[in-house]
Amino acid sequence: MPAPDGDHGDLSSSRALAESPRSASSASPSLYAYLLDADDELAEELDLRERFTARQHATARVLVGEAGDCDLRPWLALVGSGPGLLILDGLMTVDTCITDRTITELLGGGDLLQPLSRHVDDLIERVASWRALGRCRFALLDSDFAERVLPWPQISHALLRRMERRMEDLGVLRAISCQPRLELRLVLFLWHLAARWGRVEPSGIHLTLPLTHRLLGQMVAAERPSITHALSRLGEAGLVTGTAGDWHLHGTLEGQLDALARRRTPVPRAEIGRASCRERV
Repeated sequence: MPAPDGDHGDLSSSRALAESPRSASSASPSLYAYLLDADDELAEELDLRERFTARQHATARVLVGEAGDCDLRPWLALVGSGPGLLILDGLMTVDTCITDRTITELLGGGDLLQPLSRHVDDLIERVASWRALGRCRFALLDSDFAERVLPWPQISHALLRRMERRMEDLGVLRAISCQPRLELRLVLFLWHLAARWGRVEPSGIHLTLPLTHRLLGQMVAAERPSITHALSRLGEAGLVTGTAGDWHLHGTLEGQLDALARRRTPVPRAEIGRASCRERV
C-alpha cells in the first residue's frame, strides 16, 4: 500500500501530458494522500471505528494541474477499472465538441472524471477537452484503489452517487438549454450554479465563479455577443447584476421567473422586490 508522502505529479501544461504517463511523472515521485482526510463527505459515510481502519487503506495518488488547457487522457488511462479521477479541489471545464458546436460542463471538488467510452455503434465523432480554471488537485482512484476499499462498500456507493449526480446535472443542463428564451436560460443556469457555489446575501445570492461570457455561452447554447446583451438586459431589469465572474442574483428564483414570464421587456427593480415579497409571504 502506498504511503502518503513525496512530491506531486505535474500537469502544468498540455505538453507534459502529451508524453506517456510514465515519462510525464518521472521528473518527481508521486504524492499519496489519505482520501478520507481530503474528502470529508466520503469520511462521513463511515462510523468512527470504520473510518480509522479504512483511512489506512483508502490512499490515492494525488496529481496536480495548473491553470490552463490540459490533456487528461494519460491520467485517465491509468484509472483502469477504478472509479476515475476525483477532483479534490479547484474548478475545471469539460468541453464536448461535435462538428462546430461545443457544450461545456463545469466541475469542481467532489466530481469524478471517467475515461471516455467508445461504443461500436457510435457514429457521431466527438472530441473532449479539459481546461483548469485554476490550480486543481486530483486523486487517482484506479483499480488498486477499488480493490483496497472493497471491505468498505460505503465508499464505492458514495462514489457511484457522485457519478449519478453528475449525470443528473447534465440532464438539468439539457433541459435548460431547451428553453427558447436566452434570458430565461441564463437565469435558470446561474441559479443552478448558485445552489452549489453561491453565497446567500440579504438581497439574494452572490455567485463568484471565473466564467467568461464565452464560457457561459457554451453552457447555455448561445454565442458570446448574445450572452453579453442578455446579461445587460437582466442587469437593467435588476435581476442579475455584476461583472463577468462576480454576479448578484437579486430576490428569489421564483420571483425572477415570475418577472420574466410577465414581461419580455426589462422589469423595474421595484416590481422584482414585490414579486420576491409575494414568494416569502
